Amino acid sequence: MPNRRPRLQLVTPTASPEEAAAVIAAVERFLRDTAPPPAPAEPEPSRWVRAARREAVERSPGADSWH
Repeated sequence: MPNRRPRLQLVTPTASPEEAAAVIAAVERFLRDTAPPPAPAEPEPSRWVRAARREAVERSPGADSWH
């Protein structure tokens, strides 16, 4: 999964390095606290689905099972 967090940089001639670091840390914390929750993991397919997929893959490519 790619990192989609923005790269933050404070550009101001009047802020000290400590002030700039504090502002960036506050913004990063805000982004982390207000981010949407991660999507739930997809459930494992049932044994029936796994078997059907396995059979479809192992079937001969030229076989016509409908006739």
